[in-house]
Amino acid sequence: MAQSMMRKIALSNMFVMVGLTRRASSRSLATGKNLMVKKTSNDLPPEEEITKSVFMSQSTDIYTNLALEDWMYRNMDFRKHHVMMVWRNEPCVVIGRHQNPWLEANVPFLSEKEIALARRNSGGGTVYHDRGNLNITFFTPRERYDRKYNLELIKRALFRGFGIKSIINDRHDIIVRDKYKISGTAAKLGRTTAYHHCTLLVNANKADLSRALAKRETNATPSTPSPVVNLSDLDNRVTVESLQTAVGYEYLRTPALQLEDGGERHISKQRGFQFINPTEDWFPGLSELKNDLQTWDWSFGRTPMFTVSRSFPVPSELLAPSKVYSAAQELVISMTVEKGLINDVTLNIPPGLVESGFHGEASVITHLKGKRFTSEALNALQDAMLTRHTSGDVKKLDEKEQFVAKCFDQVVNTV
Repeated sequence: MAQSMMRKIALSNMFVMVGLTRRASSRSLATGKNLMVKKTSNDLPPEEEITKSVFMSQSTDIYTNLALEDWMYRNMDFRKHHVMMVWRNEPCVVIGRHQNPWLEANVPFLSEKEIALARRNSGGGTVYHDRGNLNITFFTPRERYDRKYNLELIKRALFRGFGIKSIINDRHDIIVRDKYKISGTAAKLGRTTAYHHCTLLVNANKADLSRALAKRETNATPSTPSPVVNLSDLDNRVTVESLQTAVGYEYLRTPALQLEDGGERHISKQRGFQFINPTEDWFPGLSELKNDLQTWDWSFGRTPMFTVSRSFPVPSELLAPSKVYSAAQELVISMTVEKGLINDVTLNIPPGLVESGFHGEASVITHLKGKRFTSEALNALQDAMLTRHTSGDVKKLDEKEQFVAKCFDQVVNTV
């Protein structure tokens, strides 16, 4: 019954939607160039004066969509016009503003699979996106920010469109079947404007999701892992497109400030669905915001200070011959990393490795300070160990140095 009603609404509004989209092309062009409204007043209109739009981003690039969010947050006036934006991305991992990418993501796996890593401007935890996710952003004035209202809209859309029952837990996650998470949530609240965004798992690649997200102990804000499920596993009628339609119409049929069903009559008074082309022509200054989000300094350099320490048993063939050691011979590497750069390094070298001829001179450690916590640091370590050789003809590391370099590589590139 609910699905039939949704199809009826969608069909009855099909031509209206196309017409709105076409008119919105010029209006949305104006959205970029003419809605950079100076917010001089905090006067809020009554509910009946507020209209709503569903913006559909035509980009699947994570940096572009995050830049578009930020552009709208900075420049648009939402007092009389509330907006819900829906968007999708190619595979990526998105971390919260205050999080540690080395803690939250399997960075080597992302590099191997060419999966983007992005830091957003809002807080919250780390999420995996691909084209099987539907991402939703709700824009309102700060005074009318209401996360529970937004999540209730999604909850209603799931039930009205597909008969899927869900609950909203204390962390504002949407849960189905008592324990499975289908949506995480985060927000940014400014002086005059706020947005709340969430991601819905529809048909995401759960194998890549699992491998892309990882754990490493630091003092940065951690994510809280939860069992997840795709909505398509609950009902195969749920696709990103059908869910986008269901949530979009639920948003348009609901008054701006209260959770009541205004039906088709209320839908007809709204601005409808509008395709948005997030380009510099439509949104002047968007490219600069996007470029900032793509920099290493933003994605990795904004990481809070953390320490990492690992122990590695030394192979017996690298120890001093004809000696018996009462304790296990382990190399311990400890590092402090601040703003993504190595600030301090300690090599705790066991006696067996020292007696076999390896020494961790201060010059080796000095070369590492200030280097990025990436393979850049490994290259610096190898260069430092090569330069300490007395013979200028030596062009490669000996077995003990190769072991130390391999251990160092594991500290930097594995979790």
